Amino acid sequence: MNAAAPQFIEAASPHTMNTYARVPIALSHGQGCRVWDVNGKPYLDALAGIAVNTLGHNHPKLVPALQDQVAKIIHSSNYYHVPNQERLAAKLVELSSMTNVFFCSTGLEANEAAIKLARKFGHDRGIERPEIVVYEKAFHGRSIATLSATGNEKVQQGFGPLVEGFIRVPLNDIEALKRATEGNPNVVAVFFETIQGEGGINAMRVEYLQQLRRLCDERNWLMMIDEVQCGMGRTGKWFAHQWAGIVPDVMPLAKGLGSGVPIGAVVAGPKAAAIFQPGNHGTTFGGNPLAMRAGVETLRIMEEDRLLENAERVGAHLRAALERGLAAELGRGVREIRGQGLMIGIELARPCGELVRRAADQGLLISVTADSVVRLLPPLIFTQAEADELVAILCPLITQFLG
Repeated sequence: MNAAAPQFIEAASPHTMNTYARVPIALSHGQGCRVWDVNGKPYLDALAGIAVNTLGHNHPKLVPALQDQVAKIIHSSNYYHVPNQERLAAKLVELSSMTNVFFCSTGLEANEAAIKLARKFGHDRGIERPEIVVYEKAFHGRSIATLSATGNEKVQQGFGPLVEGFIRVPLNDIEALKRATEGNPNVVAVFFETIQGEGGINAMRVEYLQQLRRLCDERNWLMMIDEVQCGMGRTGKWFAHQWAGIVPDVMPLAKGLGSGVPIGAVVAGPKAAAIFQPGNHGTTFGGNPLAMRAGVETLRIMEEDRLLENAERVGAHLRAALERGLAAELGRGVREIRGQGLMIGIELARPCGELVRRAADQGLLISVTADSVVRLLPPLIFTQAEADELVAILCPLITQFLG
């Protein structure tokens, strides 16, 4: 980089809305699990665009495929058939053991569609005011409906009145769920993340997921699992709920499905697949040829390169290395290291947002969520050597921060 390269400082842009507390970095390009800023400084990427860049950056199999698609057609419309929609849908159906797919452009849209499915499911059964069970600490998006389903008062503040029709319960407590819904004929669905991302890497226990599947079957509720962040191979299974051996009725996806190209999907099983009919729902950009090609190629490359196995193996290595590196702080300044595969949270005993900046100064990209949880979501191509490099940077930073 020449000396005239711009130096970015922490200041709000005069022309964009002040919606992000940005780190003063502008990224220029990437290769594998590394990115460089406009001043030429390299960073190890342990965030992957918040679980989006499944294949890292400039992947040698993905880039030519996207270039080929851009040269052919980027967008048409859902007035017409898009051949790769059917290819991607067929693959998602195969991987999920479900039946049908609706494509959109974001996780928020996928979750909004799931909420609409649940309400229409209720109305079709004669329920005038359908209600959906949601969870404490959940995050499903920032539209008014998904914001209402989200379990974070900070995110909701200033946007009332919230949408009605949600019943909130604690995680992993089947009896609490039964008490909250007892005698209520309006309940139509249970909606949750297998592993909460924004909520702090909080996992639903296997036995709870199995209990919940049985309860939904007994009460004719839709089981709707938000796999937007924890899905797409991140835990070592295609979808995190598969560790419990269950199949949902509705499953929103997004983030890692397109390796950086905006994409969302709602996968439905037999109970929900026919709820929407023409005119009930739609999208302008969803299912466009470029996004569909990105999804098809992402899944193909993940299979060819055995990235699920890599996520499980490298994730286990990373978690063990973090536990060794932070052993002196565990149970004190470090409350817990949790997660699965390449979705790991390190909960500290106090708010630690400043670690994002400190890590960036040391050439490492991370995030902090739920105020006190360091969140690691590297690309699924992450290697053990890169995991060791991450630990070598992060553990001393945490130790120093805790004092």
